[in-house]
Amino acid sequence: MENQDAARIYGNAKDAPYINGTLLPRYARATAFSDELPQLPSEPHYLWMEAGTNAFPDHTFTTDGVPSASNSTTSTDHLASQIAAAGGGLDWRAYQEGIGDATGRCPILAAGLYVPRHNPFVFFHDVAGAPPAKDDARCAAHHRELAALAADLASGDVAGYSFITPNLCHDMHGAHGCPNANRTRAGDDWLAASLPALIDFVSARGGVIFITWEEGDKSSTLPFLAVGPGVKPGYAGGVAYTHSSLLKTVEEMLGLPVLPAVAGANDLGDLFSR
Repeated sequence: MENQDAARIYGNAKDAPYINGTLLPRYARATAFSDELPQLPSEPHYLWMEAGTNAFPDHTFTTDGVPSASNSTTSTDHLASQIAAAGGGLDWRAYQEGIGDATGRCPILAAGLYVPRHNPFVFFHDVAGAPPAKDDARCAAHHRELAALAADLASGDVAGYSFITPNLCHDMHGAHGCPNANRTRAGDDWLAASLPALIDFVSARGGVIFITWEEGDKSSTLPFLAVGPGVKPGYAGGVAYTHSSLLKTVEEMLGLPVLPAVAGANDLGDLFSR
């Protein structure tokens, strides 16, 4: 999700009725989740979710530029690389709404309501090529149009780690041509339509869904929800978190080494009952 302050989501039953009426009473939320890059746009935040930083030895991400030779990194200190190195059948997959005709290719270019700045994987050479390229087979194999998720859930063809990005109309960002001018409500409606199947899946097979906002609008305090059978129902946790906490927790859940960049962050354990 995109560009919302915690105060604009929590308690706003008018614009976010599904979150407030269904998710918050049943699952857990953070009340002290901070934006570690409040002065920067989307892209560096997404890189942070993947690597615990936006600054690498060969490049610091500060813009929303498309992947290119000058706007990418050779670093392997990131989650997808860790998963690849772990082996044992562990894998990852990115579901990106709107890649459409780019299905089967590496989605490094914007298309309609899809933007690569909301897809952190395409900025790493070990995922998308050096430099990132549309025909990189490794990248293509890990990306699917979001519409494919329903069939994957039904068949059980789901990776150990899935990163799901709605399009600009559905992620609370908004864009010219979106049918609903209320961007908060548009995102809430999308969650109401999309989450039940995911919740059924993790409830039956184990797992958790983290609903993450990449940055705020006017505040640096972001909403954040943990949804699944193992979280504390109706819980509002006050532990200080950032996107580093998200990455560290995923690493711990998958049995991966914790990257040095996020080692000092609080994990999300307070939100879980077991």
